[in-house]
Amino acid sequence: MAIRFPISLTMSMPVFVSLALLLALFAGTPPWANPLWATAWAAEMGIIEGEGIVIRHDQGLEGGAEDVLRLYPQIRNDLEKRLKRQVTFVPAILLLKEESFSRASENPYVVAFAIPDRNLIVIDHSKMRVDPFTIELTLKHELCHLLLHRAAQGGKIPKWLDEGLAQWVSAGIAEILISPKRSFLNEAVVAGKSLNLRALEEAFPRDRESLHLAYEVSKSFVAYLIERFGIDSITEVLEHIEKGEDWEIAVSKAVLLSFGELEKDWQQDLRRKLTWYTYLINNLYEILFFLAAILAVIGFLRAFMKKRAYMRQDDAQHSSDVEHSSEAQHSSDVEHGSDAQHSSDAD
Repeated sequence: MAIRFPISLTMSMPVFVSLALLLALFAGTPPWANPLWATAWAAEMGIIEGEGIVIRHDQGLEGGAEDVLRLYPQIRNDLEKRLKRQVTFVPAILLLKEESFSRASENPYVVAFAIPDRNLIVIDHSKMRVDPFTIELTLKHELCHLLLHRAAQGGKIPKWLDEGLAQWVSAGIAEILISPKRSFLNEAVVAGKSLNLRALEEAFPRDRESLHLAYEVSKSFVAYLIERFGIDSITEVLEHIEKGEDWEIAVSKAVLLSFGELEKDWQQDLRRKLTWYTYLINNLYEILFFLAAILAVIGFLRAFMKKRAYMRQDDAQHSSDVEHSSEAQHSSDVEHGSDAQHSSDAD
């Protein structure tokens, strides 16, 4: 049975204060115990508690909270089955409206994020209707982050593995707004750019294109790893990390290859799979739009040239008519003059 009651939480303060209050809330600290309560805790929120999950939400998102409560058991079971790890913790889900979420996240492209130390997932509910995002896939993505960090027992998980695996379990979606019509990874491979996973160990870049490329690189490498060595290789990597081993050594032990060799093999596989035909297919809409624009310009130029030719022809015809008229008038004048002369001679 779901339990509902209102609590107070603000989202009208700087990011660091907002998150501090969120963490205090989910750690069990009541709002009135915080000295900022008088000015900070203004907006009413609701809460739903179910089996193994706690959901807090902005006003008006009761339906979204009910959806999370209904979907969570299946999401948890699917994730446990795919990663062969058990969810032994109770995640706290925070559903926010767009304005509230934008104050809790510093990145305008992010639609959700997880805080593993608090088992907390924060979701922008307004983006859950933007293709390809759904509440189910987004929740599975973020829950994967929590499960990975719990499985590592404090060990250091590289950012590329964390994000790559979360995308793998959630049908390939990231937690940022990426155009499905453009592949930054394909463009990078075609351009011959360096794809260095070690550069994605600590964090992802901040600028839009580099950030999107980092997510695609992570997804591609993890998918390659699982396709070639199986999901058990990921489990083994996590086990080595849990023992305190460096992630690069953990990967090497799991696949019996040095990380450098594995990365090189992945890059060669990318180049082999990515042909110009694939690139053209991935960018079909942009290419068709460009061709349509070219055809429109050509059509305009042809119409313009045809109109000019018609105007020139019309001017030429007009000049010819004037010339003929002038010649006819001259002939008529000559004939009239000749007739007059003949008449004068007769007289």
